[in-house]
Amino acid sequence: MADRRHGKKVTGGGTSAAPSKTSETGQELIKEFEGTRLESYYCSSHILTIGTGHTGPDVYEGQKITQAVANQLLRDDLDRFEKCIISMIDVALTQNQFDSLVSWAFNVGTGAVQESTLRRRLNRGEDVNTVISEELPRWCKGAGNEPVLGLVRRREAEVSLAITGNWR
Repeated sequence: MADRRHGKKVTGGGTSAAPSKTSETGQELIKEFEGTRLESYYCSSHILTIGTGHTGPDVYEGQKITQAVANQLLRDDLDRFEKCIISMIDVALTQNQFDSLVSWAFNVGTGAVQESTLRRRLNRGEDVNTVISEELPRWCKGAGNEPVLGLVRRREAEVSLAITGNWR
């Protein structure tokens, strides 16, 4: 099993840096599915949101921001979800797998990642692509436990990115 603590993966005597930042491709996927709005709104989960999927106590009704502020909020949010994946997933990931999981974490939140079967299976050493392709599609339900088309498409894109490197 690979050791990703301290930002390194160790395999068979060689060492290379593990992904720690979302690539441009991963960021494009997140931006595509989150969209960017410069005025606060309630998302489909009835959570006050602004910018590129940014939520939190700093978001208020009627809030307006610039694109530069939206870009900074996204960078800050990505940092939090990148750290989540780095700290909670103990196996080596490719850049595409990392990006896929950061996108998923961005959408479902760090608490969901921590409690997920996906995390447990990966940390038991199961094949990363198999786990991603089996577990991510389970995260597409909305209120009433019905699949949400946008989430179905997002999970398909995340699986495709992880396995093929292409999400479009």
